[in-house]
Amino acid sequence: MKIGVLKEQAPGERRVALVPGVVATLSATGVEVLVETGAGARANFPDSTYDAQGAAVASRTEICREADVIVCVGPPDGLEPRRGQLLVGLLRPQERPEQLRAWARTGATVVSLDLLPRTLSRAQAMDALTSQATVVGYKAVLVAANAYGGYFPMLVTAAGTVRPASVLVLGAGVAGLQGMGTARRLGAVVTGYDVRPEAREEVRSVGARFLDLPGGPDAGGTGGYARELTDEEREAQQQALRTAIGDADVVITTAGVPGRRPPVLVTEEAIKEMRAGSVVVDTAAGPLGGNVALSKPDTTVVVDGVTIIGAGNLAATMPAAASTAYARNILAILAHLCPGGEPRIDLTDEIQDAIVVAHEGELRHEC
Repeated sequence: MKIGVLKEQAPGERRVALVPGVVATLSATGVEVLVETGAGARANFPDSTYDAQGAAVASRTEICREADVIVCVGPPDGLEPRRGQLLVGLLRPQERPEQLRAWARTGATVVSLDLLPRTLSRAQAMDALTSQATVVGYKAVLVAANAYGGYFPMLVTAAGTVRPASVLVLGAGVAGLQGMGTARRLGAVVTGYDVRPEAREEVRSVGARFLDLPGGPDAGGTGGYARELTDEEREAQQQALRTAIGDADVVITTAGVPGRRPPVLVTEEAIKEMRAGSVVVDTAAGPLGGNVALSKPDTTVVVDGVTIIGAGNLAATMPAAASTAYARNILAILAHLCPGGEPRIDLTDEIQDAIVVAHEGELRHEC
């Protein structure tokens, strides 16, 4: 079996789907790995490191022609997989329905890790969304601390005592909990909030205080995500959050569901009530919107002294760590899809049924 690794082409994307250490693992099993020239360079994995682990450095054209399986991070533009070829990555099918239909028409098997059932214990090693969210939560706090003009911890100095920063994290999924834990380790006073009732103990487990909103909605959902709020619940939530947002020095938002517009948690009115010098980091900012009313993807804006950072692709800013974690996810999913070193698609398997979005010319999940 030949596995091809594509160089990511999206602006600002520095990750790579396989790192040299995982290539060595695959090579030891007899799998041939083809890596596109420069694929790992932006993650500080030069071509020579792949060559040293048994991979062949090749052109994109050669990879598309020869590989049985093509792996990538984000959806590759301009790729025309051939019949029977596997394409595996975080392909965001809900955002790119036309591209997905085009891939399906080629007869390729298209596998999108965005759709992995996150509640299955046997799928944990394959869970790329979780591995990347861990990076996002950690880096969001560092971005916030860098933009904030004060200290995160309490300091007792000869010039007096400096109070710790107040950090509010909205969303208690993987990224949110990682952010809370990181902010706590930096010495901030941390509060977390989520609409899911089970999040209360998760927030407390990382040393943060849980924000109780009067009349706040209970929106426990399925698959590890919250259900969508009604318009009335959303308005009540936003109103209840305004006071807590206004009291915070730093607000980090992490609420998002793949393929759907993120909920707006920080309104323009809430931003107006924040103190000058406060910082907001919106990790959900992207083409579908964000959690913060005035945030813009990959852009920092200042509104009445409040710094608002649209940071929807933070994992790409820590490419070595993010790529290493993602490569392990790819290794796990390849073991599941290709037992014995050959692709075997079994749509009766609940994992494959969820993540295989196109197979043998059929589009299996309408987006």
